[in-house]
Amino acid sequence: MSRTLEENLVGRRILITGAARGIGAGLAKRLHERGALVGLLGLEPELLEQTATVCGRAPWQYCDTRDRHAVEDSFDYLADRLGGLDAVVANAGVMPPLGIVDGDPEVMRYAVEVNVMGTYHTLRAAGRHIGHSNGYALVLASSTAFTPLLGVHGATRGGAQELGEALREELKPLGAKVGIARLGEIDTDRTLIEFDGTATRAMHRSALARTSSITVAVDALERGIAGRRNRINVPSRVPGTGSVRMLALRATGMTRTIGLRSHATFHARGRTEREGAA
Repeated sequence: MSRTLEENLVGRRILITGAARGIGAGLAKRLHERGALVGLLGLEPELLEQTATVCGRAPWQYCDTRDRHAVEDSFDYLADRLGGLDAVVANAGVMPPLGIVDGDPEVMRYAVEVNVMGTYHTLRAAGRHIGHSNGYALVLASSTAFTPLLGVHGATRGGAQELGEALREELKPLGAKVGIARLGEIDTDRTLIEFDGTATRAMHRSALARTSSITVAVDALERGIAGRRNRINVPSRVPGTGSVRMLALRATGMTRTIGLRSHATFHARGRTEREGAA
């Protein structure tokens, strides 16, 4: 008999980055309702504490994912509080509406530091905690290719996606899985919500672009985590490019598997406990 969604989530120990607001906070609350044990990372202590309180006084930490040492210490702290980790959601990110020709290079640099390096630090720290048969990492990527002025976001989230693809092959011999969630524009109450939950001004949308509510996104992510799925799309099909990209990803996965040497040992690092348990 197949297990229900709730049965697949109850007791699961799940760490979520960017959990102060938006998708991160919504997902944390939903997983808690399903019986999961959540640990929260983010940049807004007051909002983190509010979310943590709703989630049964879940442990939380202030953490800038650009800081490798802060990420490692926070992971060790939350893993200790939760008694280990079963899943990690790399949700933290930024979505700057930046042009190429006239855009500010410093904004581009910041987007790379958060969306690419921040994801790298998150997945690197996650590896030694979720490298077991029930382990799972979920990387939030992007499907905003048809939205004007979001090329920088798509490019940096594309980098995050490739990191997730690489981690999938590294963890495969250990039985752990890695999922990639490709999210389009997430819309709520006429406000475009970034991946870190920060509200930004509404931008002109292409006729091909589709928007989804935070509830729809959380529903899809919840199902993906429960089933440890490899692919999650919100909306369910990306206009025009979904099937082609899926074929390319499958071909890439097959190529990577050939001759791959896995490194199954992750060295534990000391942790520095900081205030933050709600």
